[in-house]
Amino acid sequence: MIKNMLRGAAALTLALTPLALPSAATAAPSAPALAEVLNLADAVELVPLADESRTGYERTKFKHWNSGLDPADGCNTRNEVLLAEATQAPTVAAGCKLSGGAWLSFYDGQEVNDPGKLDIDHMVPLAEAWDSGASAWTAARREAYANDQDAPASLVAVTARTNRSKADQDPREWMPPLPDSHCRYVSEWVATKLRWGLSADQAETDALTVYAEACETTVVHYTPAP
Repeated sequence: MIKNMLRGAAALTLALTPLALPSAATAAPSAPALAEVLNLADAVELVPLADESRTGYERTKFKHWNSGLDPADGCNTRNEVLLAEATQAPTVAAGCKLSGGAWLSFYDGQEVNDPGKLDIDHMVPLAEAWDSGASAWTAARREAYANDQDAPASLVAVTARTNRSKADQDPREWMPPLPDSHCRYVSEWVATKLRWGLSADQAETDALTVYAEACETTVVHYTPAP
């Protein structure tokens, strides 16, 4: 009898005890952002329209290349991108020195067998990113942008000559020399701007709109950056 009364009292105590709610420090992390898939023309319309400003820009404000996705592999972001995009894996020596291998530069359709002849291009150049909103970011966010391997469009291995020809120009001013690559290039440009919440000025938007009309079956895949 006494035991039954004690059990009943314990059950009542548990029922009346408020549930402990997780604190902000222990709350479960939010779900990752979902990938977006849009027609290119619709994606262009989502890019915010704003004037650009180069005031205060310095390339050193975007720290790169850092230790990459896996700091333990000894490879920086540049070499990790080369390893990820190789069509034939290179030899990796001490210090993540790469030799041999093969890559296809989609800007000009050239196959490259020497990693030293490749640049890792920021799809939206650092200066263009600064002009389009990155000037207001923290240094940490600019570093994340400059080393972004979580979206395949952000960084791309291409021939050094095409990357240096492009420099910091937007699609109104420069397009890859291989015409067959234009739709892919514009879709990845727009994907990067949407991923990072970057804007476009009127001239750039007009150019993107024209390309979107020509690339009517092209889609844009992007996931908003955390």
